[in-house]
Amino acid sequence: MESRIILKIADGTEIVFEDILSFTFEKNAYMPYTSFSAVACSEIDSIESVSEVSFIIGGKRIHHGICDTLDIYTENGKGFCRIVSKGFTSLLCRNQLEEGLKTNISFNALMESFYTLPFVEHEDNSDTSNYIYVKPNSVMWDGVVNLAYKLYGRYPYIRGTNNVRITPIELPVGFVYRDNAILKKGIRINTSRIISDYHMADINGSYGEFELVNTEAHQLNIIRNNFFELDKQFLYSPQEALIFRDRFNTREKLSHYFVYSGYNGEDITDIVTFSDIMEKKITGVKVIGNSNGIFTEISVNNDYFNRE
Repeated sequence: MESRIILKIADGTEIVFEDILSFTFEKNAYMPYTSFSAVACSEIDSIESVSEVSFIIGGKRIHHGICDTLDIYTENGKGFCRIVSKGFTSLLCRNQLEEGLKTNISFNALMESFYTLPFVEHEDNSDTSNYIYVKPNSVMWDGVVNLAYKLYGRYPYIRGTNNVRITPIELPVGFVYRDNAILKKGIRINTSRIISDYHMADINGSYGEFELVNTEAHQLNIIRNNFFELDKQFLYSPQEALIFRDRFNTREKLSHYFVYSGYNGEDITDIVTFSDIMEKKITGVKVIGNSNGIFTEISVNNDYFNRE
């Protein structure tokens, strides 16, 4: 399967790497960007002002982002280039919003009214029936998360390279993998994020009114207490602030995954069937390439935000 990296320089010129020694591409339902890293052979002495990094595999661009780090070096007389990049939607995590209440705000307005982020797209949603409260030092992604949860009880995700969505796509692609195509499969359990007891202060700063206990955490002997001030993002229903935190902190607690040879273009919220897992929503895609070939790991989660 052919793959190549394209670095676009600020002046518009492009540098293409086709002799790729290794790469890792990753995206999941809770990561607000695609992630890409690679090592390629290179005869170039230096590159400055890289404005875009694209990764194309099988004729399809699956990553388009910022060049976070670029290391050009020689070893044993040969030239190499090491690239690390995050998708352009990572800018949502680095742009803060002005503190305060934003009433009657739609997803369209949130994505378009504050900053113009290069190559970032989003689904068309003009519902203005809700609000967001921007806490100090909050970034755009926090607002997207808050609005998605209030409107639909969902967590936002990245579709394609840089498309931000807060609802499922209408026609997800279906994939079916038989056992003879699967190289590896397994189950992952992750309890590292789980909080056992949540305590939120009331408007006067006193604790005791807003409490939530995760009984399963206690059954697992996980005792972690979390105290925080009144979350004004949930003034319409203060207890929901604790419920949201509990749902988010138990994300990816149980995941089923498998690995196959190649890459067939799966994306977040597409549907997959494998082994005894029937028609579940894809929540993770990881593609690794090296001297042994190209391999894809697909995962599905059993948590609040991905139960369909």
